[in-house]
Amino acid sequence: MNATVILAVVIIGFATGLRGLTPPAVVAWCAHLGCINLGATPFSFMSSAIAVAVFSFVAAGEYVWDLLPKTPSRTAAPGLISRIVSGSFSAACLLAATNHSLAFCILGGVAAILGAFVGVRIRTRLVSVLGVRDAAVALPEDLVAIGLSLCAVCLIAPA
Repeated sequence: MNATVILAVVIIGFATGLRGLTPPAVVAWCAHLGCINLGATPFSFMSSAIAVAVFSFVAAGEYVWDLLPKTPSRTAAPGLISRIVSGSFSAACLLAATNHSLAFCILGGVAAILGAFVGVRIRTRLVSVLGVRDAAVALPEDLVAIGLSLCAVCLIAPA
């Protein structure tokens, strides 16, 4: 197993802990644009325009959902479980694109747990220390999740 691939899997998993649906959307876009090749894998559907549209729509919906006052914590069971699944799925896509064993996708799920807890801790601390509304921290967090997801894909993308 290549260390760069492991790093990419951990990064995309961590990003999933921040925003559960952003990494699959980024993976879909990158596959659709040809940055990674999922064609001969079980995840070939991710390169379709339909997958790009669906994952982009649900990721955008998550950004809005995250700003609502009654949104449950990402560390509560439903949010955490969905992040573990999404992190493992996104990691599996990267592993498939690099012809590595999908068994390592569990690293993406574990990193998602870490990302969820670290993310909520940093976010609450920043809101408190800066004395700003939650949205002032949530929006940059969205950008961090996108950036980390892109970074992970770039690590495994052919040169």
